[in-house]
Amino acid sequence: MSIDVRTPTDTTIVMTRSFDAPRELVFACHTRPEHIRHWWGRGNPLDVELDFRVGGRWRFVEHADGQEHAFRGEYKAIDAPHGYTWTFEYEPMAGHIVTEQYVFSEENGRTTVTSTSTFDTREDRDGMIQSGMEGGANQSYDALEAYLTKLQ
Repeated sequence: MSIDVRTPTDTTIVMTRSFDAPRELVFACHTRPEHIRHWWGRGNPLDVELDFRVGGRWRFVEHADGQEHAFRGEYKAIDAPHGYTWTFEYEPMAGHIVTEQYVFSEENGRTTVTSTSTFDTREDRDGMIQSGMEGGANQSYDALEAYLTKLQ
């Protein structure tokens, strides 16, 4: 299964993917370092710093292809296990900060994750799309699906 990606407005990207796992587990895999390092960043080795509370900061460094890719942000809202909102910034492109809202909904043991990314400008949104974000998101969520299978 691949991620569904839509651009409902000039400054948003909405991505949706379902997993055969309960909401609490999928939420934990998005919010706890011991789980995140197994799948985020396309399943590549990952350094994780995370203070999961409103106002708390996070930073992930993906090690891939002999390079380091660093991402950071701050938690703005948390409604466990229904969702959270954070800011997202790719460190080499500092200043282009995205606000991302994650919603976790469960039906019959399957959890759907919907993320809505809101950009300051259409150019920032389009730049994210052109960066290969969809392919990376698919690889990361494929790694999450494999990890969830191991956990259950």
